[in-house]
Amino acid sequence: MERAYCKHQHVFHVPKREAEGRVLFVFLLTLAFMFVEIASGYISGSVALLADGIHMGTHALAFGISLTAYVLVRRWSRDVSFSFGTWKVEVLGAYTSAVLLSMMAFLMLIEALLKLINRVAVKYEEALLVAFGGLLVNLVSAFVLSHEEDHKHDVNLKSAYLHVLTDALTSILAIGALLGGKYFGMWYLDPLSGIVGFFVIVNWAYGLLKETAWILLDREMRSP
Repeated sequence: MERAYCKHQHVFHVPKREAEGRVLFVFLLTLAFMFVEIASGYISGSVALLADGIHMGTHALAFGISLTAYVLVRRWSRDVSFSFGTWKVEVLGAYTSAVLLSMMAFLMLIEALLKLINRVAVKYEEALLVAFGGLLVNLVSAFVLSHEEDHKHDVNLKSAYLHVLTDALTSILAIGALLGGKYFGMWYLDPLSGIVGFFVIVNWAYGLLKETAWILLDREMRSP
């Protein structure tokens, strides 16, 4: 007697190629300018610029995690061993990105405090040029990732967007601090901008950590 086999294939959630492509573009753009900012930060002696460059580096790593999550979800979309689908792989990627964001915030705080205690001369003209370039990169990246409707269904994309926003914030703080130091002699604004950025970034990271943690723990989410 022949057995009848079910030919039905389970295809779980598959991320949009468009979202993956947008994250890839931002990843490459961020990675390229990261090297420019870090090198310029060391050369010019600007803490704010160096912090922004390192911060941008962690974002590049986070975007890489997001891309990896997309690839794994697509690869495992037909794997029936995932009883409830593969969409939580994206959530795990977003959670990991939030952890990295938190770690970077604390590193930035330490660097800012050290520079506040040990005053360092800054080459303002060179630093400002690169800082404005970093802000432009962040604005372009934010525009590419700014699809609010997708953020409601894709926390992985939302985490990438938040990383870009925090990078834009540190760029704005760096520019303000450098302008204050150049024209008003307020050298302390450079390290203080890192301290302000720490509190804002930690707040954003906490929100993303909380959201993704509840999903991973299957906690019931109540609609507002």
